[in-house]
Amino acid sequence: MKRVLAIILGGGAGTRLYPLTKMRAKPAVPLAGKYRLIDIPISNCINSNINKMYVLTQFNSASLNRHLTQSYNLSAPFGQGFVEVLAAQQTPESPSWFEGTADAVRKYQWLFQEWDVDEYLILSGDQLYRMDYSLFVEHHRSNGSDLTVAALPVDSAQAESFGLMRTDENGVIQEFSEKPKGADLKAMAVDTSRFGLSKESAKEKPFLASMGIYVFSRDTLFDLLQKNPTYKDFGKEIIPEALSRGDKLKSYVFDDYWEDIGTIGAFYEANLALTQQPTPPFSFYDEKFPIYTRPRYLPPTKLVDAQITESIIGEGSILKSCSIHHCVLGVRSRVENDTVLQDSLVMGSDYFESSEERIELRKGGGIPLGVGQGSTVKRAILDKNTRIGDNVTIINKDHVEEADRADEGFYIRNGIVVVVKNATITDGTII
Repeated sequence: MKRVLAIILGGGAGTRLYPLTKMRAKPAVPLAGKYRLIDIPISNCINSNINKMYVLTQFNSASLNRHLTQSYNLSAPFGQGFVEVLAAQQTPESPSWFEGTADAVRKYQWLFQEWDVDEYLILSGDQLYRMDYSLFVEHHRSNGSDLTVAALPVDSAQAESFGLMRTDENGVIQEFSEKPKGADLKAMAVDTSRFGLSKESAKEKPFLASMGIYVFSRDTLFDLLQKNPTYKDFGKEIIPEALSRGDKLKSYVFDDYWEDIGTIGAFYEANLALTQQPTPPFSFYDEKFPIYTRPRYLPPTKLVDAQITESIIGEGSILKSCSIHHCVLGVRSRVENDTVLQDSLVMGSDYFESSEERIELRKGGGIPLGVGQGSTVKRAILDKNTRIGDNVTIINKDHVEEADRADEGFYIRNGIVVVVKNATITDGTII
């Protein structure tokens, strides 16, 4: 794996995840109480013995840079490992920003070509899954492929949202179609039982969807990028071009948990699914394949007569006489007396406020960090450092699906109230 360079694509402006992306890049969005989205592909790389990683990003990359610097130091003595952010830049030769996945890689190909590696592993920065990339790369090598595409078996309802592959019985890609519908969709069905699925599962999931994860052989990647300078996207343009010119394209079927965290709804559901009992669909702890993040050295969480069911609580939190059900609370969360939290994500805080500071804030008419006394929060996302006053009700009482209330510190997306980072919701507010 020393002959592999990983390129993690940070995505665009993250408009579908807004307002969580208002002040941060999409890969820097907090996840599961203490992690960030970028921790997933980086941890998969580390566990696969791939230690050379570039993260390509374009928007709001300050917090992402800070997180990576504080979390990953792979350049131990005599080691060559690194995790480095490459932000979009304008040069005389390339005056525009990144215009797509392939365009982003093309704009930094001069840097990627300097590395003496055989394969380039192209990854996405906003997916939740656990994969051993070394098996993926070995599959690519053993088949003598020019390009290997990670494929997820999906049903017909899911298939319409993906680029689909039609393969032969050996997994060689014969056709690639971007988000087909109707008869075009039916034509892309394959017998997925050939790739290890049970007959029942294969009948339910007859389509192979591209996960947006690729292994390119060195010459193939740069030849495709240089000969097709107007092609901006891997899925829509580069892969069909590779097929049409006769490159050997192979699929690598991944039949395990995988979630694309592309929208507020998907982000919300993926987080709350982690609280599922007895076994969640995805676990962040696996002794042999852990997910890493920044070490914070926080004290244990303190519970004072709190009633908590089916929830995840980040370290460094203080929960008083409150009721918490089916929630994920981030690090340094603070919940006061007689408060009810249900079906919600509370991302916690970046810093502590002492008891003295909280008292002084209240005396001056301010609101301390966390969720105040006597408040009720249901089906909501409270971003980092939010200050929710006393006797606040956040329940989307009018069942609104979409709303922009930036001046009041919140948005509603997919029926979920999202209180923005650093926002203050005053005492007695009803949302």
